[in-house]
Amino acid sequence: RWQAKQVAQALAGEAIRAIYASDLLRAWDTAISIATLTGLDVRTVEGLRERGFGVFEGKTFAAVKRDPEFAPDGGESLTALRERIVQTTHALAARHPGEQIVLVAHGGVMDVLYRAATRQDIQAPRTWDLGNAAINRLLWTPDGLSLVGWADTRHLDATAGLDESST
Repeated sequence: RWQAKQVAQALAGEAIRAIYASDLLRAWDTAISIATLTGLDVRTVEGLRERGFGVFEGKTFAAVKRDPEFAPDGGESLTALRERIVQTTHALAARHPGEQIVLVAHGGVMDVLYRAATRQDIQAPRTWDLGNAAINRLLWTPDGLSLVGWADTRHLDATAGLDESST
């Protein structure tokens, strides 16, 4: 909750036009913190949910096949996850051409967005951070996403905003 408040304060002065969030609790709570400081409503979007692991829900990654086409019973494949996240992001961004929007989601969603923006394969080894309450900035055009900034967590530094006079 502290992290959610910090990210909300970091975004409070920006010209945000809309806030979209996964309907799962942790993302929703973070989005509400942002909404409180920006005066905007939060719109939930199922398409921003974390990957569904079906019968493997709660298991370790070692228990889940690595084939990007493999979908456990009741779950979705990595390929389907990527398609869902990219399509959802495209649809949301297309509603707001030239405007800044906030998407509040989960690590797997952010991973897919990074890969899409940097044109990396869904199974490429991860070399980027996926920190909680990090600010990740992407530029959307009808041609796709581009990376602007990633994993900004300066707002989570306990000494952020302090100078010599406040120590």
